[in-house]
Amino acid sequence: MLLISCQTGRKEWAFTYGYTHYAHVHIVSTPDDVNITWATRMRDTAFKRMMKTLSVGTEVQIEGPYGDMTLHNNAVRAAVFLAGGIGITPFHSMVVDATKHLPERNIFLFYSNRRPEDAPYLDELASLAVENPNFTFTPTMTDLKKSKKEWKGEQGYINKDMLLKYLGDLSGPIYYIAGPMALVAAMRKTLNDAGVNDDDICTEEFPGY
Repeated sequence: MLLISCQTGRKEWAFTYGYTHYAHVHIVSTPDDVNITWATRMRDTAFKRMMKTLSVGTEVQIEGPYGDMTLHNNAVRAAVFLAGGIGITPFHSMVVDATKHLPERNIFLFYSNRRPEDAPYLDELASLAVENPNFTFTPTMTDLKKSKKEWKGEQGYINKDMLLKYLGDLSGPIYYIAGPMALVAAMRKTLNDAGVNDDDICTEEFPGY
């Protein structure tokens, strides 16, 4: 995972370097931070090979922010975040900000990864759940046989049974989904099949770049 600081802001930003390298990136910093920080998994793609070559002081062009992945205004309704892998980035920002400025808001975060080793911000989010009694953090692992770490939390994919275990009534919250396209589609279907209206679901797909 690579962290690059730019200027100030939130949500999703378009990052351009030269004429051939362009991608949308997702912010992990909060409005209180002096710098924008965004996170990505480092894979062998042209854009990420280029990022590895950047030095401090390199000029880039930033557009945005884009998207509407922001916490809803109705404090009566809980917020449920469903994240897969690096899809945690917008929720990291929202949880940190809410813990500081809106600790009374009820927030549930379900976070799916293959192994604890693959889960960015896992320890920090667990600490925030201890600090903020209105933030419920439920990480789950789907491929522990490849892990070298002990795991006592949930296992398997996020599904209706897991959501019911922690939420009870699924019709009350507003849902936010971020992660790979397959996860976003699967979570939307799970919620729709459970009777959740699309108006109560906000999504961000991470296609990779």
